[in-house]
Amino acid sequence: MSPLCDRCGEHVNRLTQQVSVMRKEIKNLRQMLDSAVRAHRKHMASIQTAVSELGLCEPDKDQKPALPAPAPASSQAALEKGNIQTVPIGYISSCFSVKNGTPRQPTICGPSRAELRIQQSVFNNPEHALVGLEHYSHVWIIFLFHKNGHLSYKAKVKPPRLNGQKVGVYSTRSPHRPNALGLTLAKLDRIVGDTIHLSDIDMIAGTPVLDIKPYIPEYDSPHTRLGMGSQPYDSNTDQPTASLEADAQSDLECEKPDDFVSKECEADVAVTDSAKVCAQFSLHNALEGVKAYVTHNDLRQVSCEGKDQVSDSPKIKPPELTAEHPCYGEEAYSTIAGWIREPPVGSLEVRFTPHAQRELAEFLPTHLSGPSESKRPRFKFLRSPEEAAAAIRGVLSADPRSVYRRTRCKDKLFFFTLDTADVTCWFGRGFAEVLQVRPVEQHVASS
Repeated sequence: MSPLCDRCGEHVNRLTQQVSVMRKEIKNLRQMLDSAVRAHRKHMASIQTAVSELGLCEPDKDQKPALPAPAPASSQAALEKGNIQTVPIGYISSCFSVKNGTPRQPTICGPSRAELRIQQSVFNNPEHALVGLEHYSHVWIIFLFHKNGHLSYKAKVKPPRLNGQKVGVYSTRSPHRPNALGLTLAKLDRIVGDTIHLSDIDMIAGTPVLDIKPYIPEYDSPHTRLGMGSQPYDSNTDQPTASLEADAQSDLECEKPDDFVSKECEADVAVTDSAKVCAQFSLHNALEGVKAYVTHNDLRQVSCEGKDQVSDSPKIKPPELTAEHPCYGEEAYSTIAGWIREPPVGSLEVRFTPHAQRELAEFLPTHLSGPSESKRPRFKFLRSPEEAAAAIRGVLSADPRSVYRRTRCKDKLFFFTLDTADVTCWFGRGFAEVLQVRPVEQHVASS
């Protein structure tokens, strides 16, 4: 090949590279333009709503001012269309003060704690709205992602656990959604007056909470639904239908130790009979649970085979029950995406330098105080340095970095705040090492 052809080939390659770069830039500009258009439409819609409300609220000069009749009709129409104005019932006070380092899921950091105080502007007596909630161990928290920074959203997102791969926004728990609502399952520790004390949380301080609902496994867990449908039922009993609380109490009685049950049996013969029946029920439920588990594993194995094998093999169904004992069937088996259990990004090993361990040991729990230790830093939510170390391990083992930081800034230090401690660490290949744990300035106890 002649030198002239070689030069032409080089020029063609350069032009091709430039064209590809220009195409990428044009694509980025289009995405930015689309985001700006969506944000502009949202702002215009909010302005139009505000103007229309002002038009309804302003009285006409020619008419009498006392005409509040159209307000209920307009509010009812807005409610039927789904256009409502949310009012936070309270704001979270959490051990996480910033987004950086906050767990993406509540189960990542068990020692994490928070408090939620119901505002008096919502209820005249906020503590009355919490009566009865102490009977539940977990609650659903519906909140608002108030730190998104913008109102734009996309149909496809890149979850950090997928390490850059795109999936639909509704198949993830991304905070950037058309309606920036969040849902988390928190552990209810205790209720004091109008304040709820929570743990196993993933919300930062200042998060607006819109609603609270009790977690009921019989309604919220598909596996528990299957257990409810498979419980034996005595149609000849003369007792009325028991409530959920009575069923739960009977289950607790079935789980008591043998010596405890024997003592109760000596006191009351009727309790003996009910305990025997409960023991039979527990054995039956255990057998049904084993059958359901084995059948569920068979279904998973069949679903993992090739399409030809799936089409040729018979479809395995859960054990069918009689008409007197209806079951949810295949709906009782929950399935999730494979990358949830086996993500491309694995868990990290968390290490502490001796210097960081000494600094962490200087922190005092919030319930301890003393004149000789008044200058030492103090936690507000965490109960001990050991619990703080467990919380740090939980946060870092899940790799809280974004995809951008994981790929472009992997050699830089990572900072996050846990309760009243500022944590400095760095990430290596398969591990994270805590270098420094210093108290936040405003939380150092003064003498």
